[in-house]
Amino acid sequence: MKRILIALSLIASIQVAGAQVKVITDAKNAVDKAVAATENPKKAEKAATWIALGKAYVGAYDAPVGSVWANATKQELALVMGNEKPSATETVEIGGEVMTKEVYETKNLYFRGNGTLAIIEPTVSVVDNPLGKAVEAYAKALSLDPKKQKDVTAALEAINGKLVNDGYNQYVFGDYAAASKAFEQAAQSLEPVAKIDTNSIYNAGFTAQFAGQNDRAKELFKKCYNLGYYANEGDIFAKLAVVDPSNAKGYLEEGFQKFPQSQSILIGLINYYIQNNEEPSRLFSLLDQAKENEPNNPSLLYVEGNINKELGDLEKAAVCYNKCADIDPNYEFGYIGLGTMYYNQAVDIQTKAQEEFDDAKYAALVAEFEKTLKACIEPFEKAYSITSDKDIKLGVAEYLKNTYFRFRDQDASYQAGYEKYNAIIANGGE
Repeated sequence: MKRILIALSLIASIQVAGAQVKVITDAKNAVDKAVAATENPKKAEKAATWIALGKAYVGAYDAPVGSVWANATKQELALVMGNEKPSATETVEIGGEVMTKEVYETKNLYFRGNGTLAIIEPTVSVVDNPLGKAVEAYAKALSLDPKKQKDVTAALEAINGKLVNDGYNQYVFGDYAAASKAFEQAAQSLEPVAKIDTNSIYNAGFTAQFAGQNDRAKELFKKCYNLGYYANEGDIFAKLAVVDPSNAKGYLEEGFQKFPQSQSILIGLINYYIQNNEEPSRLFSLLDQAKENEPNNPSLLYVEGNINKELGDLEKAAVCYNKCADIDPNYEFGYIGLGTMYYNQAVDIQTKAQEEFDDAKYAALVAEFEKTLKACIEPFEKAYSITSDKDIKLGVAEYLKNTYFRFRDQDASYQAGYEKYNAIIANGGE
């Protein structure tokens, strides 16, 4: 009986492997047939011929993957994969996350700890650059029949999604150069229908920079800039300052005027002025211009506090953070700025104390540490009470939990504070 079962198992595995090979072969034959049609002079003048070619190339791209999809559960995949079984299974770490990798004949599947499919990695290709060739085929179809605009647009948007997904997967795998190419190809995929995918252009630049391709990153970021796409909080200005250092000051100052709250631009400006021995007071001049335009904007005082904090003037920073409440008592970031400043200052003092061998100096540093750390409680409590943003609440709760924990043996109120915020964090919020 055991031999019969082994034999049956072997037959089943051969059948599955054969089925996978057949899918690849069928996809290749479909492409060859569609290409042959475009070589027929009469058929080549018809948009339908090129649309069929585009579909064949997309089919060739999809063939190694089969019917699986991202975020599917193993139970769902069992229904569509039938007898297809992995030839190997291993535990891997991808992008800092532990996953289970299943190896198949034409693909690798990566599952999260909760059993859902995170990444689909094709390991064979039917034809070279199938999605790029599909875009060319659809572009040709549109040139022959502009009335196909709707159909072609839908097809190209689907291709765009596949290329974006490829880019993210390559990024997670750490192949930044390949990710950049995929994102750039994603942006180019919509060009035949005159649609601009600025997010993919930015991602192409971002990953090119990670890959050390600064010239290419500069070209892509500059394209975003020229299109008026500045990314989240004006991040494009900070990025351009890094990859185009000869024009860094201009980019950073323009970015600061447009996005005065951007921490990346602010840090970039401070570093620029320090590295080039220029007067950081220029920052305050730029900020004063913004305050003249928006005198009742508390976020500008928050930014001024951040500048003073980064420059090491904590007293002035505290004044600025406190003034935020004078303009808007419900502006949580002034309190958060003050709280984090005291918290981080306390951490620095604690580090100094740990390195101090003189008992008297050590005791003085410990007293200073406790006083500074306790100073963060009031602003953090105020921020927690007024903000409605769940993520901000959780972040502030983490600070408060850690602070109250440090003093839990000194007073029952600190123990109660620790228990309150520890429970909040454990429950994911109130």
